[in-house]
Amino acid sequence: MSENIIEIKHLKKDFGNNTVLKDINFSISKGETISVIGSSGSGKSTMLRCVNLLETPTGGEILFHGQNIQTELDISKYRAKVGMVFQSFNLFDNLNALGNCMIGQTSVLGRDKKTAEKKAMEYLEKVGMTPYINAKPRQLSGGQKQRVAIARTLAMDPEVILFDEPTSALDPEMVGEVLSVMKRLSESGMTMIVVTHEMAFARDVSDRVIFMSDGLICEQGTPEEVFGSPKREETKSFLSRFLNQ
Repeated sequence: MSENIIEIKHLKKDFGNNTVLKDINFSISKGETISVIGSSGSGKSTMLRCVNLLETPTGGEILFHGQNIQTELDISKYRAKVGMVFQSFNLFDNLNALGNCMIGQTSVLGRDKKTAEKKAMEYLEKVGMTPYINAKPRQLSGGQKQRVAIARTLAMDPEVILFDEPTSALDPEMVGEVLSVMKRLSESGMTMIVVTHEMAFARDVSDRVIFMSDGLICEQGTPEEVFGSPKREETKSFLSRFLNQ
């Protein structure tokens, strides 16, 4: 069994009196793609935001290579290793595609401009965005923005990429172009945790699927197990909406 990169132990998150995450436990090992599925409000995105410390956990611990991310690691270095792709892209409007892919490298990793530009170009090419390197975000479609955001994350040389519903803000015809980039990343051995509503992606690309309901992991297993023979009623009822289409 390959080494766990991230381990989540008894993760809990409260917002005031509302407990959004109750007791989350799972780990991800190198090269694994995990899809996290579940209804809106089940805690999926909050869990992902805790892994990147965009939300501070109320309880439990998250370990990165065995070190507690809250007490033992430098947050900016950790975030460079555990990249995040958001549903709303989070690009800098005043920078073009190339600039967006360089700024983190120069400011966080301390790379010189020439190195950063070379790295940025490499990944913009990988996601099919070379023709648009001089375009500002407002000149790009949603799918193009998301591909730039993925290239920006890759340029930081992360060990893990967290995807928070990366296609939910996109028009249907643009979803495919982003999912195909993600599928190629998964096939290349990138370690990925993907919160998604795209059931075909979860079923066809993941090594493991986690189904969350009401702040808990209700069920997890291979795509064959979770989609083919779900054990819990909550999973069956959630999946029945997708599998009967």
